[in-house]
Amino acid sequence: MYKNYLDKIFNNSDNYLKKIFSAKEYNNLKNKLKNKNFKSNSEYVELFINEYTQQIKKKYQSEHKSEPKLSKFLEDKKDNLKIIWGDCLNVLKKMKSESIHLMVTSPPYYNAREYSQWENLNDYIEDMREIIKESYRVLDNHRVWVFNVGDIFGNPNTKTKSVWGKQRIPLGAYFTKIFEEEGFTFVDDFIWDKGEPQSERNKNAGKPYPMYQYPLNCYEHILIFHKHRLDLTKFPCPRCGSLNVNGNTQSEPGLQSWECKNEECFERSKSNRGKRFSLKTNMTQSKTNQNEINTIDENIVKKWRRDIIKFSPVIKINSKGNNTIGHTAPFPEDIPEMSIKMFTYINEKVLDPFAGSFTTPKVAAELGRIGVGIELNKKDFKDAIIKRLNGTTDLFQKKINFDQIDFSKDKINNKQLKKSI
Repeated sequence: MYKNYLDKIFNNSDNYLKKIFSAKEYNNLKNKLKNKNFKSNSEYVELFINEYTQQIKKKYQSEHKSEPKLSKFLEDKKDNLKIIWGDCLNVLKKMKSESIHLMVTSPPYYNAREYSQWENLNDYIEDMREIIKESYRVLDNHRVWVFNVGDIFGNPNTKTKSVWGKQRIPLGAYFTKIFEEEGFTFVDDFIWDKGEPQSERNKNAGKPYPMYQYPLNCYEHILIFHKHRLDLTKFPCPRCGSLNVNGNTQSEPGLQSWECKNEECFERSKSNRGKRFSLKTNMTQSKTNQNEINTIDENIVKKWRRDIIKFSPVIKINSKGNNTIGHTAPFPEDIPEMSIKMFTYINEKVLDPFAGSFTTPKVAAELGRIGVGIELNKKDFKDAIIKRLNGTTDLFQKKINFDQIDFSKDKINNKQLKKSI
């Protein structure tokens, strides 16, 4: 009885399947589903939805030429942490479309470190925009970008290079605008209270008078963005698996919803309306994803319930004055831990395009995901990073198997690098 239901799904959806798939693609889908034995119709429905959705994604991915060597490296399951050396824009261009399930990073702040210097703020913004634009293609549809950035006090060098040109530069505002212009949807802004001043701005020299008072910067933004690429491909009803569906409204800009028109569907409303759903709800409400292994622990939910959150920055200098991390701007584990638990499922890929000390990929690997990091400064940071990943002082005390691939000799894309080499 149950196995016959798979034939019923195909019979009900055959016309549409043959319309959007070639004969080879259609047969490939059928072959992946045959010889499966389940104990309920719902299991066959979920299998069909998963395989159909993957086939649709492959068609979309074929529109962009990716680098086979990089794809093979990222899809190799023997390593749960992937180190990629090179310019992140160049590497992103080599990656498959919609192949990453979450992005988490803290970018190089404009001229805040010796290794991140630009001629002026406009050049910095232009470089960051190109990276964010390419990341939109690489991030999977209806998934999340978590972007930690702080405002800085410096000279944008757009009007004068004099010391008098220093000002507070609202990087959080600039990046929000860039993300939205490149197709992302702004969702949330967590304010990370770092608990200590991050600059020596205007100590006021003991002048308690008007016009002398400015706050010290002691917080950073943790910006949350969604990607919703409008996809008008029909997706199967999560109850009956039928592709006999009609377009409904967009529940958010770019997030298409559907309504099942199969009169034999297992779920009909009192007014005989079919199930309404989207590609996103098919993902989030599937039994595979809504299970114990993906449950977010109560402490994390409670910790991040308010959008102002306080935790300390990374302590990188020990009592002997040595940098124990090997990087001048290490990333706290709190941010990737929250991001990975809140926005991914087990075995999914998490990317940090500015990996630095590789905290995000490391935490991802420890949490049962595939951590991927891209880092430009191989010469400066490689030894310290490898030493850290080989160590045993992990937050979660889980073994990390890592591998490396090197694109550092490829063409340089951004103005910062062209200036510095």
